[in-house]
Amino acid sequence: MSLNSPTLVFFDLDNTLLPIDSDHAWGHFLVELGVVNQEEYEQANNRFYEAYKAGTLNIDEFLSFALKPLASHPRKQLETWHGEFMKKKIEPQIHPKAIELVNQHLDLGHICSIVTATNSFVTKPIATRFGIQHLIATEPEISTDGEFTGKVQGLPNFQAGKVVHVENWLESLGLSLDHVQNSIFYSDSMNDLPLLEKVKVPIATNPDPRLANLAQERAWKILHLFA
Repeated sequence: MSLNSPTLVFFDLDNTLLPIDSDHAWGHFLVELGVVNQEEYEQANNRFYEAYKAGTLNIDEFLSFALKPLASHPRKQLETWHGEFMKKKIEPQIHPKAIELVNQHLDLGHICSIVTATNSFVTKPIATRFGIQHLIATEPEISTDGEFTGKVQGLPNFQAGKVVHVENWLESLGLSLDHVQNSIFYSDSMNDLPLLEKVKVPIATNPDPRLANLAQERAWKILHLFA
């Protein structure tokens, strides 16, 4: 692999490498722990998830909801809970085909990154589990004492925001999407259309109905990891 022309591989996470939505699953897990109001939280969690799938999600409203529990508990306690979350909710959803796909790219020396709208507290250990060093995610704001504030740091990594964050990351490496010869993005969602249209090879992976239709129209590759 030439250092001047690396292959960039971007993976969406939820419903792409995982057959579930990790943000939604984390919300369910908090309900199971009894640390949020079950009825109110479940209703809101499901409502936001349906809006996401429909392409109508208000990301600022959602993040205000999703990040609030992070600000309500000490970081140490949250990390203990997340360890349980990984064992009980995420590990059973790690499929061999997803691991195989990632390893194929890593073995070829490709620069791999997970690019997800879900916040980095939830997703960093998952990226590590997949063996992917680079994570581009929505970043929760952290106070000077290391605790979460419940706010977002910078631009949410959602829709067009993914392109902004990917380009900023690549700039730090002396690269850009426009000048790299080989770039691939695996995603399931029409929410990721801005980044799918920026890469050289968009791959609709376990696509939602809208993305599946678009992929067929544009002759994009369609991959089903969990069929």
